[in-house]
Amino acid sequence: MSFSKQWPSLLVGFLTLLALGACQQTRPKAKNTLPALPQEGQIQVYFNRSQATYYTEPYRPIERYGDNLEQTLIDNIATARTSIDVAIHELRLPGVAQALAERQRAGVPIRVVLENSYSRPWSGYTSAQIAGLEKRGQNSYREAQAMADLNHDGQVSASEWEQRDALNILRQAGVRWIDDTEDGSAGSSLMHHKFLVIDQRVVIVASANFTPSDVHGDQLQPESRGNANHLLRLESPELAAIYSQEFALIWGDGPGGQQDSRFGLKKPYRPAQAVQVGGVKVEVQFSPTSGTRPWQESVNGLIGRALQSAQRSAHLALFVFSDQNLANVLEVDHRQRGVAIEAVIDPGFAYRSYSEALDLWGLSLPQDCRLEAGNQPWQTSVQTVGVPVLSPGDLLHHKFGVVDAQTVITGSQNWSEAANQSNDENLLVIHSPIIAAHFEREFSRLYDSAVLGPTKRLRQQIQKQQSRCASVQQLKVSKPDEPS
Repeated sequence: MSFSKQWPSLLVGFLTLLALGACQQTRPKAKNTLPALPQEGQIQVYFNRSQATYYTEPYRPIERYGDNLEQTLIDNIATARTSIDVAIHELRLPGVAQALAERQRAGVPIRVVLENSYSRPWSGYTSAQIAGLEKRGQNSYREAQAMADLNHDGQVSASEWEQRDALNILRQAGVRWIDDTEDGSAGSSLMHHKFLVIDQRVVIVASANFTPSDVHGDQLQPESRGNANHLLRLESPELAAIYSQEFALIWGDGPGGQQDSRFGLKKPYRPAQAVQVGGVKVEVQFSPTSGTRPWQESVNGLIGRALQSAQRSAHLALFVFSDQNLANVLEVDHRQRGVAIEAVIDPGFAYRSYSEALDLWGLSLPQDCRLEAGNQPWQTSVQTVGVPVLSPGDLLHHKFGVVDAQTVITGSQNWSEAANQSNDENLLVIHSPIIAAHFEREFSRLYDSAVLGPTKRLRQQIQKQQSRCASVQQLKVSKPDEPS
């Protein structure tokens, strides 16, 4: 074999060894951890960047701060005795797959629903198919290769794939799965859920996809510690029944049947429902909601009602913030009641023309001399909105808000129109100061070192657009939602 054909594999091997060497240099000390916060009985929350705990990663020799979200999933899966239903955008964690496979072999029925873009085992891709992937997909494949290369020789054998390819592990165990083409379509907008229902009793809801990048960190980025994410465990047969109804709609009769799965707007509309989980009020609702219905009836409408209850503060940690209606709700909160608005938004989205951070800064950035219809830069702008400082390769992937340190808004749903009107999503509003304290701590971790306010580059972009555009029209503009 020529060197030109060997060098990609050699490069992966070299980068893996480099990453391993750098990883071994980081070892947090227990004396530097924050005190643990109390949990709320039947509701527990975990953060992969928590400063109150630390763990050793399973796929890189790193001892680092954070709750091990994968181990939390594994431990809960291991308790299953009657059933596990999983609806997850992407599943690439070998440990989670092995835990599901073990329960399947023990006779516990396992059902999995995936997004069709991520429903193929990595080990099944040919060289030509890999070359045809978009840049993000190729990067993900290289990460998967690095994780599967157990002997670090720059090659991945069939045996190594068997141990590290999560979907192949499920397939070998006979776990049944479908994706959002099971309804006979080419796929819904995004099957973006991130939840499990265990034994019709326990619900696990996450902001994280079940991938190394979302939970632990990137294999080929030694300083990566995972996209900032969290996971909730709620023990409630009543809440589990509500999530099971959603799962039943998207599962239909399962793989190879009548293609009666219902994704996206094929599902019936259901308003928000409230249940008591160990004495805590929890509201839940699923997307999408048709644009023909009033916005107030949608999941983003539920977010809006929670924000409207604010009397003192609203703290937001968001991957995407592009719903104009939510920005308008916050503006009324701030202007009429003096609610302190503080927010951190992922750097990849905060400065885009459709980002509502611009509204809060009192700015607008035309896109081809057009602004979204209804665009409303704040007359009384705030400079308490910005971007967090993240480890190389990592994202702010949270989708949460905390109102008055009492109420938490969380789930899979990005605060965008696409999530609201097109995607399969879920959202919880949890009325608990105990749970809110955990989210407030995570918000402070991100906010305390954040870069606040508009950047010089953004102001230059705005100035350039203003000088270029003789006039600016307010029209409906494209606001793509990131598949994450």
